Formats: sequence, structure tokens, C-alpha cells
Amino acid sequence: MKYILVTGGVISGVGKGVIASSLGTLLKSCGIEVTSIKIDPYINIDAGTFSPYEHGEVYVLDDGSEVDLDLGNYERFLDITLHRDNNITTGKIYKLVIEAERRGEYLGRTVQVIPHITDAIQEWIERVAQDPVRDNITPEVCIVELGGTIGDIEGMPFVDAFRQFQFRVKRENFCVAHVSLVPSPSSTGEPKTKPTQASVKELRGFGLSPDLIVCRSEEPIGIEVKEKISNFCHVAPDQVICVHDLSSIYHVPLLMEQHGVIEFLKERLQLSIRPEKRENCLQRWKSLARRSEKLHKQVTIALVGKYTKFKDSYDSVIKALQHAALQVGYKLKLNFIYSELLESETLTEDPSNYHKVWQLLCESDGVVVPGGFGSRGIEGKIIACKWCRENKRPLLGICMGLQAAVIEFARNVLNLKKANTTEIDPTTEHPLVVDMPEHHSGQMGGTMRLGKRKTIFKGELSIVKQLYGNPQSVDERHRHRYEVNLKYVNQLEEQGMRFVGVDESGERMEIVELQNHPFYVATQYHPEYLSRPLKPSPPFLGLILASVKGLSKYIARGCHLSPRQMSDASSDEEIQMTTKINTSKLNGHSEHLQQANGCIVNGAGSSSEAELIIASNGKSNGVA
Repeated sequence: MKYILVTGGVISGVGKGVIASSLGTLLKSCGIEVTSIKIDPYINIDAGTFSPYEHGEVYVLDDGSEVDLDLGNYERFLDITLHRDNNITTGKIYKLVIEAERRGEYLGRTVQVIPHITDAIQEWIERVAQDPVRDNITPEVCIVELGGTIGDIEGMPFVDAFRQFQFRVKRENFCVAHVSLVPSPSSTGEPKTKPTQASVKELRGFGLSPDLIVCRSEEPIGIEVKEKISNFCHVAPDQVICVHDLSSIYHVPLLMEQHGVIEFLKERLQLSIRPEKRENCLQRWKSLARRSEKLHKQVTIALVGKYTKFKDSYDSVIKALQHAALQVGYKLKLNFIYSELLESETLTEDPSNYHKVWQLLCESDGVVVPGGFGSRGIEGKIIACKWCRENKRPLLGICMGLQAAVIEFARNVLNLKKANTTEIDPTTEHPLVVDMPEHHSGQMGGTMRLGKRKTIFKGELSIVKQLYGNPQSVDERHRHRYEVNLKYVNQLEEQGMRFVGVDESGERMEIVELQNHPFYVATQYHPEYLSRPLKPSPPFLGLILASVKGLSKYIARGCHLSPRQMSDASSDEEIQMTTKINTSKLNGHSEHLQQANGCIVNGAGSSSEAELIIASNGKSNGVA
């Protein structure tokens, strides 16, 4: 087994996750099986109880573990399935050692950080590195990302564990990639290498010598700066890799490949890479990067949530929207809307922001209402659902987004004005959403319905089912404590809200569709977790297609994109001919095609600070 340790210096959030993922992408493109481990030095057992403002979104794996969002990067880049133990925390390690001590496994010896904690870390890494993450194939290389910054007191046990580990596994099986910031102060405009020098010196002082120094910067770094870092940090010039802010993260592996990283890792770790694999490596990434550079048409999506001040809170949702837009051939523009500002009270307290966010909502081609917990902002989500329903604007609700859509429908269509969720009002007269048996009050961590669960489609016609390819069921990841109250389902369905997907018991509502609407879909599960760059999540793809008036064409083609990726140049004659050819396949679905081809108002754009453009040709921070 070969190991690559990725550390960070100068500041946190420097982009270690994307660099680690890119290293894995380079190796996997050459036919090397790769796995990943993320180390988070905090004392929490897992990320499940974090506020999204602390560390961004909580990412959920198949086995139901709640982990750091960087594991989402690994899964998306490498197209692998990670497990609970691929995320190590200080809390997990100390819990493991303390439980062993209580069982008497240390035979009365004093339990200390060295050797007991450091040994536990090394044994954990060696064990997990052998676990298959794709097709039951044992990995050849394990990439370990050490969270935080070198010098942080909470990370010291892990640093010392790797100091020992490099001798345990031998030099030819272990290398270190240190990611550091090279700032350029506006006062001089000159890249400063001193922070990187100090960071590398500190790393060496702890007994680890970097084999690669990855320099992060806003602008490209000249050869003089690269040579200076080489001289002062005791590495060869070809071991200094400069990665500046790129228009898209898809370019990061390509840039690293141009710097000769594959050749370096092949020699340093004595990897066996066949020549034919090396010649054809990264072909899909090069194609993906080329496609992202050629996007000209734009689709505007409003993301209505309660954590919009910190974009990492919706990292997987943003990536899923990106994947779908790129697949269809559109540049994605996101309008981030803080849901509480949509509420009527804001009109009195802050009329300026009230009108701004409503303008952003009205200018959007489609709307996403993502998950969340707590009472703050839920009324704004309900208002957004009502606006989409009444104005025939495409909507995708996720988790709490589904619950908000159901509550809104009950209040304004069923006329149950007091309808609510027991999460917000435990004594509500009409509890449309109730807590589940898995939710144990008084204990927050790991008590939800978590991980991959099966959703079974009902026999009736469903747009979502068609988007998935007409399967009998799908497996998606969940993270929720509340669910739709079964006793109101018949009333909702009688008025046109159809529950087209349920769990295996048939008692938990998983997918909602609204009749007589171009695209009004909500899922109790989180489809964003399984979206991949070359395989977008079907619900997100449906939202983007509906937002650009392309859903009916897509369904008419048997859920296949045209060779021109839904180009505006597609003629009405072509669409009519395709529809005619596929009439036999659709088997009477014309009514739903008309629903799916509803009128959409194109976004006019806005210069508001609440917007974020995720574009391949824009100046977005594609790495950090």
C-alpha cells in the first residue's frame, strides 16, 4: 500500500480537499485504484451536530455516517463510495483508546498520547486503507488529508503519528504533499513566499519533509517565485507545484498533470503505470473542462435557504446544479436568497432587502428549496413554494423543502390554515409533518434517518421516475428527523399533490409531484449526495431542463439529450419529428409533456451581492 499525506499551511481552507481529490484523479486516470481518508482534529465524534456555519454542509455517506464535506469532493472526483471509517476525528480516536483501556487491554500501563493514541491512528489508517471503495477492488494508493493547519495544537497527535508512520511503511511507500498559500498583498502586488517558508520549516520541525509543495495563489506564480521556494524549502523546482485560482475545479487535475505530478509520483512511490494508460489519462476530464469553457447560454436558479451567508453550507447542492447545467450545456448562475427575508415581517422591518430578494426570486428560471433544521426561515421557504406553485415556476424541494411544499399546499389548497410541522409547533391543530421513531429527543448525534435507503415508485406515471430511467425503485441517501403525516396523504392527493415514491413500508412519503405544473418536485431524500460530474442527479437534471424549457424535449427523446446538448438551434420541426418517433414509447404521456413544457420567464440578471456565478469562464475560486 502506498500513502500520500496532504497537509496545509498558513491558513485553513486553502484547498487541501480539492488538491487531495486531484491527486487521486491523476492516479486513477492512470489505472491506479485509489481510496481517501480525511482527518478532522476536532473532538466531536462526527460532523452531525455542527452548524453549517462552522464547517459547511454535513455530508452523508451510504452507511449513514455524517462526515466532513471534503469526503463529498473525494466521492465526486473519484466516483468511489467511502465509509464511516474514512473520516477520522480526535473524538473517534480517543473514544477507541478509552474503551480499550476500560476493557483492560493495556494491562495496567499508563495510557498516553505517545504511544497509545499515535499507535491507534496508525493502525486505523492501515486498516481502512485496505477497504474496497469501488467494485470490491483493494486500493493501491491511500490519500490522507490532515485537516487544519500545521502547528495547530489539536492536530499534533496526528502529525507525530505520521512522523512514526513514514518509518513504519518505508520511504518508498509514503510521501507528503504540503499545500500552502502564497499571498500577494495589494500594496505591493508581489507574491510573498515567507509564509510558505515558515510553514515548511514548521512541518520539518515536526519530523515530516514535504515531497511536493503545492502553492495556492490568486494569480499564476512566475518561475522566479517558484525557484525561490525551491531554494528556501529544500526541494527541487519540479517539486514546487503552482495552482492559482481557476475558473473551474475541473482544471485543477489538468494543471497538476502539466506540472509533471504523475511522473513524480510514479518515480517517488515506485508505481506501476502502463504506457497506454499514461497516454490516455485524464481524457474525460479534458473533455469536461473543454465543455465547461464553451458555455454561452445561462440558466438562473434561486437557492432559497437559511444558511445562504456561507456558501459551503450547500456545497453538494451547488455541485449537483453545476453538474446538471453543464450536462445540458448551460452556464449556471445562482441567486442565493436568505429565506427569512421573503417573509412579510421583513417588508416592515427591512423593506429594501425584502424587495431585493423578491426581485432575485422573480428573475430566476427555477428554484431550489434545500434541507435544514429549526424554525428560522421556514415560513420563507413555504412562501417560495407557494410562489412557484402559483406562478408555474420549476421547483425542486429537498428534505425540509418537501415538508415546506406539503405544508403550503395544505394551508392554501386544502384550506387547513393552521397546518404546520411539529418541529416548529408541537401542538399544531393540523400536524402535516411529524417526528419519526428514529428521533430520540435529548440526544442529537446520529439519531436521524440516515444513509442510503430504498424509494419505491408507485405504478402511476411520474416525471421523476422517467428521469431516473423508469426503474421500479432507486437508492438515495437520507438525513431527516421528520416526515409527512400519513393521515393527510389522501386529502393531499385528492387535490393534485401526488406522492409518487414511498419507502419499502409504503408509509413514508419520499417523492412529491404536483399535477398541472411544468416541474414541481420534492424529495425527502437528498439527491445531491450522489450527483457526479459526468452523471448528474436526475431530479437536478429535471429542474435545469424545465428551467430552460427543455424537459418536454428530453422526455420525448426517451430521456436522452440531443447531440447539440439542447441547443437553442434545435428546430421545431426536429422536436416534432422526435416527438412523433417516440410517441409509441411514451404510451399516452402527452398530458404530462404539456405540463413539463410550461411557460418560464427568463432571468434578467442582477448585480446584487446575494448572487454567486458558478461559471466556467468566470473568476470563481475553483479550488478553495
